[in-house]
Amino acid sequence: MQLLPLLAACVLAAVYGLGRSVREGGPLAAVWGPRRRISAAAGVSIAYVFVDVLPELAVQNESLRRAAEGAALFAEQRIYLLSLLSFVVMYGIDHIVLSRRAQRHAHVERGESDPAYWLHIAGYAAYSALIGYLLVERAARGYAALAVYVLAMAVHFVVVNHSLAEEHGKVYRRQGHWILAASVLAGCAFGMAGPLSEATFARMFALLAGGVVMTSLRSELPDDRNGRFWPFCSAAVVFAIVLVLA
Repeated sequence: MQLLPLLAACVLAAVYGLGRSVREGGPLAAVWGPRRRISAAAGVSIAYVFVDVLPELAVQNESLRRAAEGAALFAEQRIYLLSLLSFVVMYGIDHIVLSRRAQRHAHVERGESDPAYWLHIAGYAAYSALIGYLLVERAARGYAALAVYVLAMAVHFVVVNHSLAEEHGKVYRRQGHWILAASVLAGCAFGMAGPLSEATFARMFALLAGGVVMTSLRSELPDDRNGRFWPFCSAAVVFAIVLVLA
């Protein structure tokens, strides 16, 4: 059981590590092309947000209130403020990078890194490490909870990989995805080094919630030009049923 989080972390790291090998073509491209796969992944992530992440925030809020031991200042809002903080930070990082897209075009074409690239990678490395860190608590809940979490985060990483590769081109495909893969393993190792208290997990989960909501809305929700509604809708419905039954 102790090795279970590490095995799960290896699975998630492999999603990042093998991301560069995914090809746009292939025999199924006409039926299940890249845009359909991304839309389906978006549906899974959105279902995870609404059916699992948001309800659990209320549960974790109780843990944080108990840990406060009577400290009343923002007792009801603390966990939601942490989620908001994570949301704003992730949004700020994406906004800085995207606002400089025109100036960065030459760097992307040449496959060169620049400060905006490293800012993006640092933000997602911290985010990925947090996801790896929380694997320990999910493993303690049992196989079903861990399996659902790993499946949701693996699909989530597929879209993160796709978005970062589209934004940063060759430099991300050459090195960035390996940095994120290592971040997942490092986060898991840190979590295994010491047990997670209820309050610590509540705070970490709040940060995860804000990040997942942000990346789901910003990077994964398909737009009118590129989205595919039926893969998105079908994946959302199916995974919502999986979460309810798990």
